[in-house]
Amino acid sequence: MTECRTIAVANQKGGVAKTTTVASLGAALAEMGRRVLVVDLDPQACLTFSLGLDPETVEISIHDVMLGRVSAGMAVHPSADGPDVLPATIELAGCEAALLMKTGREYVLRAALDEVRTSYDVILLDCAPSLGVLTLNALTAADDVLVPLQCESLSHRGVGQLLDTVHEVQRLTNRDLRVLGVLPTLFDGRTNHARQVLADISGRYGLSVIEPPIAKSVRFAEAPAAGKSIMRTAGRSPGAEAYRTLARRLVGIEEPQATVEVEVEQLIDLTSEAVPS
Repeated sequence: MTECRTIAVANQKGGVAKTTTVASLGAALAEMGRRVLVVDLDPQACLTFSLGLDPETVEISIHDVMLGRVSAGMAVHPSADGPDVLPATIELAGCEAALLMKTGREYVLRAALDEVRTSYDVILLDCAPSLGVLTLNALTAADDVLVPLQCESLSHRGVGQLLDTVHEVQRLTNRDLRVLGVLPTLFDGRTNHARQVLADISGRYGLSVIEPPIAKSVRFAEAPAAGKSIMRTAGRSPGAEAYRTLARRLVGIEEPQATVEVEVEQLIDLTSEAVPS
């Protein structure tokens, strides 16, 4: 039995496709026969909703797990896409204040996941758009952190702050945490601007840029309304295939290949369903 790998998908900026990445990557890994758990750590509960659960009717959630009311296994739900889901509700918004009073608050999620870790090959953590206690818990519990990044000029202003937080976590609570790199999302390969943003990120922060980029597509917006990932709503789309490629690389290669240059032919294919600017 392979050891479970836990990956936090984090960026304190909202709207950069963190939830889309967790849902799509989780479904792609499940397609490959991997046992996958996705954990919703955002009080907005977008991941929970996106995978077919109604946050309004969920009775036991990650909120209850973090406060020690129930074990993680008791809160897990199956999903039609393949991964199991540890859902969130709006109650999670009050969890940070409660955790601030707890000793060892950064380790609460790690301890909770230890109970279910042997049941999974991969655990994906969908972090809230903040650098609060919940995100610190995710980074402390994770083996790796993946940073989705919208390829626009203002979108990477918070990357340095996120990396500062990662370095603090490495120093204080999780010395083995690795940064996989930046995953370009909402990518429009028809512009030079996107390439320039990626080159700036690579040069400024020394981060790997993970291929393939995830092209902007209306298919991603359609999937959550159906309570499914893009793997089930548009499984043959370029976006779905890009996440399948990423899943294969995460499973087969310890560190995905880093590059800033992306083949023009690949970008043309990936942007065939792009939403017009």
